[in-house]
Amino acid sequence: MSFLPDLPTLLAFAAASIFLAITPGPDMTLFISRALSDGRRAGFACVLGAMSGIVVHTTLVALGLSALIVASPTAFLVLKVLGAGYLLYLAYQAIRGGSSLAVKRGVAMKRSFYADWAMGLGVNLLNPKIALFFMTFLPQFVSAGDPNVAARLFFLGFLFVVISLPIVIAIIWAADGLSAWLQRNTKVMRLVDYGFAGVFSAFAVRILLAQGR
Repeated sequence: MSFLPDLPTLLAFAAASIFLAITPGPDMTLFISRALSDGRRAGFACVLGAMSGIVVHTTLVALGLSALIVASPTAFLVLKVLGAGYLLYLAYQAIRGGSSLAVKRGVAMKRSFYADWAMGLGVNLLNPKIALFFMTFLPQFVSAGDPNVAARLFFLGFLFVVISLPIVIAIIWAADGLSAWLQRNTKVMRLVDYGFAGVFSAFAVRILLAQGR
């Protein structure tokens, strides 16, 4: 098929994708946080939301829309403010409605599958660093003069999802296994909640400091 890259390009892309999948970020923080608090189902829902965001980013890159957003100071500023604000909201939620609180109250505080999916989607779409990354990462594996450039970009975007999924699923599975112990030690779980809040806040600051092109 004409849109398939050659083998060396595929191997280089696969290696880069694996490295990126294990690199900590706001999305990975969210996956682990939700898996610890509400189990694998919540973590997987967030993953599906984030992967849906990857599809959107890939589409925007293939259509050239990401470049327009990043090149516009106003659009990029709006994206940064929204993204940072959303992460600060997640930090607030981690403190106010953390896992240990659910255990202490003895009530189910689990969100719906759709709510977790939307949370993962929001973290991904509202992160300008991801928009910048996909705009600079994917084109490195495509020739500018390639007549099938859009199809190849779509293929690479979906390949990134396929490569990343087993990695994040394994991480969520491990986090879910740890959650039982943490919920028996609510003071430790409360420290974990504050830790996640701190990480989300730190990523919010990094997003605000991100520069466009």
